[in-house]
Amino acid sequence: MQILGLILIVLVAVRVLQSIFFAWQSHINARRHVQLSLKMLNEQILSVQAQRKQIESLQMHWNGYRKFRVSKKVNEANNICSVYLVPHDGKPLPRYLPGQFVTFRFQMPDLQHDQARSVVRCYSLSDAPREQYYRITVKRVPTPTGTQHPPGVISNYIHDHVKIGDLLDLQAPRGDFALDPADCKPVVLIGGGVGLTPVLSIANAILEAGSDTDIWFFYGVRCGEDHAMRDHLLRLDQEYENFHLHVSYSCPSSNDQYGRDYHASGHIDIELIKKTVKVTNLDFYICGPAPMMDSLVSGLREWGVSDHHIHREAFGRATISNVSHSQKKPDQQTNLNQKTTFSIQFNRTNKNLTWDGTHSCLLDLALEAGINIDSGCRAGSCGSCEIAVKSGKVGTRIESGLSIDKGSCLACISYPKSELILDA
Repeated sequence: MQILGLILIVLVAVRVLQSIFFAWQSHINARRHVQLSLKMLNEQILSVQAQRKQIESLQMHWNGYRKFRVSKKVNEANNICSVYLVPHDGKPLPRYLPGQFVTFRFQMPDLQHDQARSVVRCYSLSDAPREQYYRITVKRVPTPTGTQHPPGVISNYIHDHVKIGDLLDLQAPRGDFALDPADCKPVVLIGGGVGLTPVLSIANAILEAGSDTDIWFFYGVRCGEDHAMRDHLLRLDQEYENFHLHVSYSCPSSNDQYGRDYHASGHIDIELIKKTVKVTNLDFYICGPAPMMDSLVSGLREWGVSDHHIHREAFGRATISNVSHSQKKPDQQTNLNQKTTFSIQFNRTNKNLTWDGTHSCLLDLALEAGINIDSGCRAGSCGSCEIAVKSGKVGTRIESGLSIDKGSCLACISYPKSELILDA
Protein backbone atom coordinates (compact mmCIF):
# COMPACT_ATOMS: atom_id res chain seq x y z
CA MET A 1 0.00 0.00 0.00
CA GLN A 2 2.82 2.40 0.85
CA ILE A 3 4.46 1.75 -2.51
CA LEU A 4 1.15 2.29 -4.29
CA GLY A 5 0.68 5.54 -2.39
CA LEU A 6 4.15 6.73 -3.35
CA ILE A 7 3.47 5.91 -7.00
CA LEU A 8 0.24 7.87 -6.87
CA ILE A 9 2.02 10.82 -5.27
CA VAL A 10 4.74 10.72 -7.95
CA LEU A 11 2.14 10.53 -10.73
CA VAL A 12 0.24 13.46 -9.29
CA ALA A 13 3.48 15.42 -8.92
CA VAL A 14 4.41 14.66 -12.53
CA ARG A 15 0.98 15.78 -13.73
CA VAL A 16 1.30 18.98 -11.69
CA LEU A 17 4.78 19.63 -13.10
CA GLN A 18 3.51 18.95 -16.62
CA SER A 19 0.68 21.38 -16.10
CA ILE A 20 3.10 24.00 -14.78
CA PHE A 21 5.48 23.39 -17.72
CA PHE A 22 2.72 23.59 -20.32
CA ALA A 23 1.34 26.72 -18.68
CA TRP A 24 4.83 28.27 -18.66
CA GLN A 25 5.42 27.24 -22.29
CA SER A 26 2.04 28.65 -23.27
CA HIS A 27 2.94 31.89 -21.51
CA ILE A 28 6.28 32.06 -23.35
CA ASN A 29 4.61 31.39 -26.70
CA ALA A 30 1.96 33.99 -25.99
CA ARG A 31 4.67 36.47 -25.03
CA ARG A 32 6.60 35.75 -28.21
CA HIS A 33 3.41 36.14 -30.21
CA VAL A 34 2.75 39.49 -28.57
CA GLN A 35 6.34 40.60 -29.20
CA LEU A 36 6.13 39.52 -32.84
CA SER A 37 2.79 41.28 -33.23
CA LEU A 38 4.22 44.43 -31.66
CA LYS A 39 7.23 44.27 -33.98
CA MET A 40 4.99 43.87 -37.03
CA LEU A 41 2.76 46.69 -35.80
CA ASN A 42 5.81 48.91 -35.27
CA GLU A 43 7.04 48.15 -38.80
CA GLN A 44 3.60 48.98 -40.18
CA ILE A 45 3.55 52.24 -38.22
CA LEU A 46 7.03 53.13 -39.52
CA SER A 47 5.91 52.30 -43.06
CA VAL A 48 2.79 54.47 -42.74
CA GLN A 49 4.86 57.30 -41.25
CA ALA A 50 7.35 57.00 -44.11
CA GLN A 51 4.52 57.11 -46.66
CA ARG A 52 3.01 60.14 -44.95
CA LYS A 53 6.37 61.92 -44.92
CA GLN A 54 6.85 61.03 -48.59
CA ILE A 55 3.46 62.54 -49.46
CA GLU A 56 4.27 65.68 -47.46
CA SER A 57 7.66 65.83 -49.14
CA LEU A 58 6.12 65.64 -52.61
CA GLN A 59 3.80 68.48 -51.67
CA MET A 60 6.81 70.61 -50.67
CA HIS A 61 8.85 69.93 -53.82
CA TRP A 62 9.46 72.88 -56.08
CA ASN A 63 9.90 73.36 -59.80
CA GLY A 64 12.90 75.12 -61.29
CA TYR A 65 15.50 76.72 -59.04
CA ARG A 66 15.17 77.87 -55.43
CA LYS A 67 17.52 80.11 -53.45
CA PHE A 68 19.53 78.48 -50.67
CA ARG A 69 21.86 80.21 -48.22
CA VAL A 70 25.20 78.74 -47.20
CA SER A 71 24.91 78.32 -43.42
CA LYS A 72 28.15 76.44 -42.74
CA LYS A 73 31.28 75.24 -44.51
CA VAL A 74 33.46 72.48 -43.02
CA ASN A 75 36.80 71.05 -44.16
CA GLU A 76 36.50 67.25 -44.09
CA ALA A 77 39.91 66.20 -45.44
CA ASN A 78 42.59 67.30 -47.89
CA ASN A 79 40.76 69.26 -50.63
CA ILE A 80 37.35 68.01 -49.45
CA CYS A 81 34.77 70.30 -47.85
CA SER A 82 31.11 70.08 -46.85
CA VAL A 83 28.65 72.88 -47.54
CA TYR A 84 25.46 73.19 -45.48
CA LEU A 85 22.52 74.85 -47.22
CA VAL A 86 19.26 76.22 -45.79
CA PRO A 87 16.29 77.59 -47.79
CA HIS A 88 16.49 81.37 -48.17
CA ASP A 89 12.69 81.67 -48.06
CA GLY A 90 12.54 79.93 -44.68
CA LYS A 91 10.00 77.39 -45.89
CA PRO A 92 10.25 73.68 -44.94
CA LEU A 93 12.51 71.33 -46.85
CA PRO A 94 11.05 68.30 -48.61
CA ARG A 95 12.53 65.01 -47.55
CA TYR A 96 14.47 63.08 -50.14
CA LEU A 97 15.57 59.50 -50.57
CA PRO A 98 19.12 58.99 -49.28
CA GLY A 99 21.52 58.69 -52.20
CA GLN A 100 19.83 61.36 -54.32
CA PHE A 101 21.50 64.52 -55.64
CA VAL A 102 20.69 68.20 -56.07
CA THR A 103 21.40 70.30 -59.15
CA PHE A 104 23.13 73.69 -58.80
CA ARG A 105 23.22 76.59 -61.25
CA PHE A 106 26.16 78.98 -61.12
CA GLN A 107 26.60 82.16 -63.13
CA MET A 108 30.24 82.09 -64.20
CA PRO A 109 32.14 84.66 -66.29
CA ASP A 110 33.01 83.46 -69.78
CA LEU A 111 36.08 85.54 -70.61
CA GLN A 112 36.52 83.92 -74.02
CA HIS A 113 33.11 85.14 -75.18
CA ASP A 114 32.87 88.21 -72.91
CA GLN A 115 29.66 87.15 -71.20
CA ALA A 116 28.36 85.29 -68.18
CA ARG A 117 27.22 81.76 -68.75
CA SER A 118 25.14 79.39 -66.69
CA VAL A 119 27.05 76.37 -65.43
CA VAL A 120 25.06 73.50 -63.96
CA ARG A 121 26.51 70.84 -61.68
CA CYS A 122 25.02 67.99 -59.67
CA TYR A 123 26.22 67.01 -56.20
CA SER A 124 25.03 64.11 -54.09
CA LEU A 125 23.50 64.93 -50.74
CA SER A 126 25.91 63.51 -48.18
CA ASP A 127 23.75 63.24 -45.06
CA ALA A 128 20.51 61.59 -44.03
CA PRO A 129 17.41 63.65 -44.85
CA ARG A 130 17.08 66.61 -42.46
CA GLU A 131 14.30 69.10 -41.93
CA GLN A 132 16.77 71.93 -41.34
CA TYR A 133 19.39 71.72 -44.10
CA TYR A 134 20.88 69.98 -47.11
CA ARG A 135 24.56 69.01 -47.12
CA ILE A 136 26.89 68.37 -50.03
CA THR A 137 30.51 67.28 -49.81
CA VAL A 138 32.79 68.45 -52.62
CA LYS A 139 36.30 67.43 -53.63
CA ARG A 140 38.51 69.95 -55.40
CA VAL A 141 39.14 68.51 -58.87
CA PRO A 142 42.64 69.18 -60.26
CA THR A 143 43.65 68.89 -63.90
CA PRO A 144 43.39 65.16 -64.75
CA THR A 145 46.84 63.64 -65.22
CA GLY A 146 47.76 63.08 -68.85
CA THR A 147 44.80 65.02 -70.28
CA GLN A 148 44.12 68.48 -71.65
CA HIS A 149 40.99 68.89 -69.53
CA PRO A 150 41.03 71.96 -67.25
CA PRO A 151 40.65 71.60 -63.48
CA GLY A 152 37.14 71.34 -62.10
CA VAL A 153 35.68 74.83 -62.56
CA ILE A 154 32.85 74.54 -60.06
CA SER A 155 34.59 72.37 -57.47
CA ASN A 156 37.44 74.90 -57.28
CA TYR A 157 34.95 77.77 -57.19
CA ILE A 158 33.13 76.17 -54.24
CA HIS A 159 36.39 75.65 -52.36
CA ASP A 160 37.88 79.07 -53.07
CA HIS A 161 34.95 81.47 -53.32
CA VAL A 162 31.71 80.13 -51.82
CA LYS A 163 31.35 81.44 -48.27
CA ILE A 164 28.83 81.54 -45.44
CA GLY A 165 25.91 83.78 -46.34
CA ASP A 166 26.17 83.27 -50.11
CA LEU A 167 22.98 82.43 -52.02
CA LEU A 168 23.02 79.49 -54.43
CA ASP A 169 20.39 78.23 -56.90
CA LEU A 170 19.23 74.64 -56.35
CA GLN A 171 16.75 72.31 -57.96
CA ALA A 172 14.82 69.82 -55.83
CA PRO A 173 16.54 66.50 -55.01
CA ARG A 174 16.19 63.67 -57.48
CA GLY A 175 17.97 60.57 -58.74
CA ASP A 176 17.45 56.82 -58.94
CA PHE A 177 20.58 55.85 -56.99
CA ALA A 178 18.59 55.84 -53.77
CA LEU A 179 17.27 53.62 -51.02
CA ASP A 180 14.13 53.83 -48.92
CA PRO A 181 15.20 53.39 -45.24
CA ALA A 182 11.86 51.65 -44.58
CA ASP A 183 13.03 48.84 -46.89
CA CYS A 184 14.76 46.80 -44.18
CA LYS A 185 17.11 44.61 -46.23
CA PRO A 186 20.85 44.12 -45.67
CA VAL A 187 22.93 46.27 -48.01
CA VAL A 188 26.51 46.60 -49.18
CA LEU A 189 27.59 50.22 -49.65
CA ILE A 190 30.81 50.92 -51.57
CA GLY A 191 32.31 54.38 -51.98
CA GLY A 192 35.55 55.31 -53.71
CA GLY A 193 37.04 58.74 -52.97
CA VAL A 194 34.37 61.42 -52.88
CA GLY A 195 31.96 58.74 -54.13
CA LEU A 196 31.56 58.20 -50.41
CA THR A 197 28.86 60.90 -50.32
CA PRO A 198 25.68 59.13 -51.53
CA VAL A 199 26.44 55.84 -49.77
CA LEU A 200 27.12 57.73 -46.52
CA SER A 201 23.73 59.38 -46.88
CA ILE A 202 22.16 55.92 -47.21
CA ALA A 203 24.03 54.53 -44.19
CA ASN A 204 23.14 57.50 -41.98
CA ALA A 205 19.47 57.23 -42.93
CA ILE A 206 19.22 53.49 -42.22
CA LEU A 207 20.90 53.77 -38.83
CA GLU A 208 18.97 56.84 -37.74
CA ALA A 209 15.71 55.09 -38.66
CA GLY A 210 16.50 52.57 -35.92
CA SER A 211 16.81 49.64 -38.30
CA ASP A 212 18.93 46.68 -37.22
CA THR A 213 19.56 45.55 -40.79
CA ASP A 214 23.20 44.77 -41.55
CA ILE A 215 25.23 47.37 -43.44
CA TRP A 216 28.61 46.49 -44.95
CA PHE A 217 30.32 49.79 -45.67
CA PHE A 218 33.43 49.80 -47.89
CA TYR A 219 35.37 53.02 -48.35
CA GLY A 220 38.39 53.26 -50.63
CA VAL A 221 40.71 56.24 -50.55
CA ARG A 222 44.36 57.00 -51.29
CA CYS A 223 45.62 57.61 -47.74
CA GLY A 224 44.74 59.09 -44.36
CA GLU A 225 45.22 62.64 -45.63
CA ASP A 226 42.31 62.10 -48.04
CA HIS A 227 40.15 60.13 -45.58
CA ALA A 228 36.90 62.11 -45.31
CA MET A 229 34.39 61.76 -42.44
CA ARG A 230 36.91 59.69 -40.46
CA ASP A 231 35.55 60.47 -36.97
CA HIS A 232 31.95 60.06 -38.07
CA LEU A 233 32.57 56.66 -39.65
CA LEU A 234 34.47 55.44 -36.58
CA ARG A 235 31.61 56.57 -34.35
CA LEU A 236 29.10 54.65 -36.45
CA ASP A 237 31.32 51.56 -36.32
CA GLN A 238 31.56 51.76 -32.53
CA GLU A 239 27.92 52.60 -31.77
CA TYR A 240 26.07 50.26 -34.15
CA GLU A 241 26.60 46.50 -34.11
CA ASN A 242 24.97 46.19 -37.53
CA PHE A 243 27.40 48.67 -39.17
CA HIS A 244 30.48 46.88 -40.52
CA LEU A 245 33.19 49.33 -41.65
CA HIS A 246 35.99 48.36 -44.03
CA VAL A 247 38.43 51.09 -45.13
CA SER A 248 41.05 50.48 -47.84
CA TYR A 249 44.03 52.77 -48.50
CA SER A 250 45.51 52.39 -51.97
CA CYS A 251 48.71 54.24 -50.99
CA PRO A 252 49.01 54.50 -47.18
CA SER A 253 51.60 56.93 -45.83
CA SER A 254 54.06 56.35 -43.02
CA ASN A 255 51.68 58.14 -40.66
CA ASP A 256 48.79 55.79 -41.43
CA GLN A 257 48.39 52.89 -39.03
CA TYR A 258 46.96 49.57 -40.17
CA GLY A 259 44.06 48.48 -37.98
CA ARG A 260 43.52 51.98 -36.64
CA ASP A 261 43.13 54.07 -39.80
CA TYR A 262 42.46 51.39 -42.41
CA HIS A 263 41.73 47.67 -42.68
CA ALA A 264 43.24 46.75 -46.05
CA SER A 265 45.89 48.01 -48.48
CA GLY A 266 45.14 48.45 -52.16
CA HIS A 267 41.96 49.16 -54.06
CA ILE A 268 38.56 47.77 -53.19
CA ASP A 269 38.09 44.70 -55.39
CA ILE A 270 35.70 41.82 -55.72
CA GLU A 271 37.90 39.46 -53.70
CA LEU A 272 37.71 41.78 -50.68
CA ILE A 273 33.93 41.97 -51.07
CA LYS A 274 33.54 38.19 -51.36
CA LYS A 275 35.82 37.51 -48.40
CA THR A 276 33.95 39.99 -46.20
CA VAL A 277 30.31 39.68 -47.24
CA LYS A 278 30.23 36.02 -48.33
CA VAL A 279 26.66 36.06 -49.73
CA THR A 280 25.20 37.35 -52.99
CA ASN A 281 21.51 37.90 -52.16
CA LEU A 282 22.06 41.53 -51.11
CA ASP A 283 21.72 44.94 -52.71
CA PHE A 284 25.04 46.50 -53.72
CA TYR A 285 25.35 50.30 -54.07
CA ILE A 286 28.57 51.48 -55.74
CA CYS A 287 29.78 55.03 -56.33
CA GLY A 288 33.29 56.09 -57.25
CA PRO A 289 35.82 56.25 -60.08
CA ALA A 290 34.76 54.51 -63.28
CA PRO A 291 37.55 51.87 -63.27
CA MET A 292 36.58 50.82 -59.73
CA MET A 293 32.90 50.61 -60.60
CA ASP A 294 33.48 48.73 -63.87
CA SER A 295 35.71 46.20 -62.11
CA LEU A 296 33.31 45.66 -59.21
CA VAL A 297 30.21 45.39 -61.39
CA SER A 298 31.94 42.82 -63.60
CA GLY A 299 33.13 40.89 -60.54
CA LEU A 300 29.71 40.94 -58.90
CA ARG A 301 28.09 39.59 -62.07
CA GLU A 302 30.62 36.78 -62.29
CA TRP A 303 29.98 36.01 -58.61
CA GLY A 304 26.31 35.55 -59.38
CA VAL A 305 24.79 38.86 -58.27
CA SER A 306 21.92 39.83 -60.57
CA ASP A 307 21.88 43.23 -62.27
CA HIS A 308 18.67 43.97 -60.37
CA HIS A 309 20.71 44.06 -57.14
CA ILE A 310 23.60 46.16 -58.49
CA HIS A 311 23.18 49.94 -58.28
CA ARG A 312 25.86 52.36 -59.48
CA GLU A 313 26.22 56.13 -59.61
CA ALA A 314 28.44 57.80 -62.19
CA PHE A 315 30.50 60.88 -61.33
CA GLY A 316 31.76 63.32 -63.93
CA ARG A 317 33.32 63.44 -67.38
CA ALA A 318 35.86 60.68 -66.77
CA THR A 319 33.07 58.16 -66.43
CA ILE A 320 32.11 58.72 -70.06
CA SER A 321 35.56 58.22 -71.53
CA ASN A 322 36.20 55.12 -69.43
CA VAL A 323 32.93 53.30 -70.05
CA SER A 324 33.39 49.56 -70.30
CA HIS A 325 32.77 47.84 -73.62
CA SER A 326 29.71 46.08 -72.23
CA GLN A 327 28.01 49.38 -71.46
CA LYS A 328 28.30 50.75 -74.97
CA LYS A 329 25.35 50.39 -77.25
CA PRO A 330 25.91 47.99 -80.20
CA ASP A 331 25.90 50.76 -82.81
CA GLN A 332 28.33 52.74 -80.66
CA GLN A 333 30.99 50.05 -80.40
CA THR A 334 31.89 50.39 -84.06
CA ASN A 335 31.43 54.14 -84.46
CA LEU A 336 33.31 55.61 -81.50
CA ASN A 337 36.49 56.46 -83.36
CA GLN A 338 35.14 57.24 -86.82
CA LYS A 339 35.99 60.77 -87.99
CA THR A 340 32.89 61.25 -90.16
CA THR A 341 32.16 64.95 -90.72
CA PHE A 342 28.66 66.30 -90.09
CA SER A 343 27.14 69.76 -90.10
CA ILE A 344 25.50 70.65 -86.77
CA GLN A 345 23.07 73.57 -86.79
CA PHE A 346 22.05 75.23 -83.50
CA ASN A 347 18.93 77.10 -84.51
CA ARG A 348 18.37 79.26 -81.40
CA THR A 349 21.85 80.73 -81.49
CA ASN A 350 21.97 80.65 -85.29
CA LYS A 351 25.34 78.90 -85.32
CA ASN A 352 26.54 76.21 -87.71
CA LEU A 353 29.38 73.98 -86.50
CA THR A 354 31.22 71.02 -87.93
CA TRP A 355 31.50 67.71 -86.13
CA ASP A 356 34.74 65.96 -87.06
CA GLY A 357 34.96 63.38 -84.27
CA THR A 358 37.48 65.28 -82.13
CA HIS A 359 34.94 66.13 -79.42
CA SER A 360 33.63 63.60 -76.94
CA CYS A 361 30.00 64.71 -77.22
CA LEU A 362 27.65 67.38 -78.58
CA LEU A 363 27.84 69.27 -75.29
CA ASP A 364 31.60 69.81 -75.61
CA LEU A 365 31.20 70.94 -79.21
CA ALA A 366 28.56 73.49 -78.18
CA LEU A 367 30.35 74.85 -75.11
CA GLU A 368 33.60 75.34 -77.01
CA ALA A 369 31.70 77.50 -79.50
CA GLY A 370 30.10 79.58 -76.75
CA ILE A 371 26.67 77.96 -77.04
CA ASN A 372 25.32 77.79 -73.52
CA ILE A 373 23.69 74.43 -72.78
CA ASP A 374 22.95 73.55 -69.17
CA SER A 375 24.81 70.49 -67.95
CA GLY A 376 25.42 68.76 -64.68
CA CYS A 377 26.67 65.22 -64.21
CA ARG A 378 28.18 64.84 -67.72
CA ALA A 379 27.36 61.16 -67.49
CA GLY A 380 23.76 60.94 -68.67
CA SER A 381 22.42 60.75 -65.14
CA CYS A 382 20.83 64.12 -64.32
CA GLY A 383 19.00 65.20 -67.48
CA SER A 384 20.17 68.83 -67.27
CA CYS A 385 21.51 68.87 -70.83
CA GLU A 386 18.43 67.49 -72.57
CA ILE A 387 17.85 69.27 -75.89
CA ALA A 388 15.40 68.71 -78.73
CA VAL A 389 16.64 67.20 -81.99
CA LYS A 390 14.63 68.95 -84.72
CA SER A 391 16.25 67.01 -87.54
CA GLY A 392 18.74 64.18 -87.89
CA LYS A 393 19.89 61.15 -85.92
CA VAL A 394 22.05 60.89 -82.80
CA GLY A 395 23.78 58.03 -81.01
CA THR A 396 24.75 57.74 -77.36
CA ARG A 397 28.10 56.75 -75.93
CA ILE A 398 26.52 55.02 -72.94
CA GLU A 399 23.06 53.90 -71.92
CA SER A 400 21.20 56.37 -69.71
CA GLY A 401 18.70 55.23 -67.13
CA LEU A 402 16.71 58.43 -67.62
CA SER A 403 13.45 58.65 -69.50
CA ILE A 404 13.73 61.59 -71.90
CA ASP A 405 11.25 63.06 -74.35
CA LYS A 406 10.96 61.45 -77.75
CA GLY A 407 12.90 63.51 -80.26
CA SER A 408 15.37 64.77 -77.65
CA CYS A 409 18.86 63.77 -76.58
CA LEU A 410 21.24 64.23 -73.67
CA ALA A 411 24.01 66.39 -75.12
CA CYS A 412 26.63 65.14 -72.64
CA ILE A 413 26.54 61.56 -73.94
CA SER A 414 25.30 62.07 -77.51
CA TYR A 415 27.11 62.26 -80.85
CA PRO A 416 25.75 62.80 -84.39
CA LYS A 417 25.00 59.98 -86.81
CA SER A 418 23.88 62.42 -89.52
CA GLU A 419 23.52 66.14 -90.17
CA LEU A 420 21.70 67.69 -87.19
CA ILE A 421 19.46 70.63 -86.37
CA LEU A 422 19.34 71.15 -82.60
CA ASP A 423 17.04 73.40 -80.59
CA ALA A 424 19.84 75.22 -78.77
